[in-house]
Amino acid sequence: MNKGKYTYVWVSFVILVFGIIFIPKIIDRIQNGSVVENDRINLKDTTDELSYLIIDGKKRRVPQFALLNQDSLLISDKDYIGKVYVAEFFFTSCPTICPLMTKNLVEIQNEFKVDSDFGIVSFTINPRYDSPRVLKEYAEKYNITDLDWHLLTGEQEKIYELANKGFNIFADENPEVPGGFEHSGMFALIDKKGYIRSRVDSYGNPIIYYRGTISETEGQNDEGEKEQISILKEDIKKLLQE
Repeated sequence: MNKGKYTYVWVSFVILVFGIIFIPKIIDRIQNGSVVENDRINLKDTTDELSYLIIDGKKRRVPQFALLNQDSLLISDKDYIGKVYVAEFFFTSCPTICPLMTKNLVEIQNEFKVDSDFGIVSFTINPRYDSPRVLKEYAEKYNITDLDWHLLTGEQEKIYELANKGFNIFADENPEVPGGFEHSGMFALIDKKGYIRSRVDSYGNPIIYYRGTISETEGQNDEGEKEQISILKEDIKKLLQE
């Protein structure tokens, strides 16, 4: 047998050993899910590009709304035209994620306090309780001082339609969960023309919304989800320059 054949036999032997030892382990990792977390491409990676939310071939704009704020003033979507703003859905008696979301928004408020073209809007999903007076007390408790941060209340049916159909951010009444209401802990980013904007992932798909429940200091939650407040700040700055 010549040298070339010896080489061929040796390579075949190595491949055989690899198959016997390692392939079963890889299969085990696929079955128990460890490959998903450690080996595949991280679909959470995003690019710096800002995209539009496209639905039925059209760029999604913020739907019309007109609700009372914490000072009993009527605020509409038209009041935010010409401003970059962040929108959320919350309720003041929320015992779980709302305080975390509010604290993160206060941090964003303080970051952009000198920018007159920036604002925040918080829609309560418990308007039966969250009157303008209650919203005012909540604003004072969390040091909400930006004149363009409006906490809005009104008819519950309209607010739920705004959340679930307008923004596609889930909100619902559920007596079986803490606080009696359940909702998404996401923030929507809207540009000066009223279009919902977001980053795109490594495949060019928009992430659509930003996680609002994890602070920059935390970095990530117990499920391994990374904070997105830092990239939200970066994207606000980009839109302010458009």
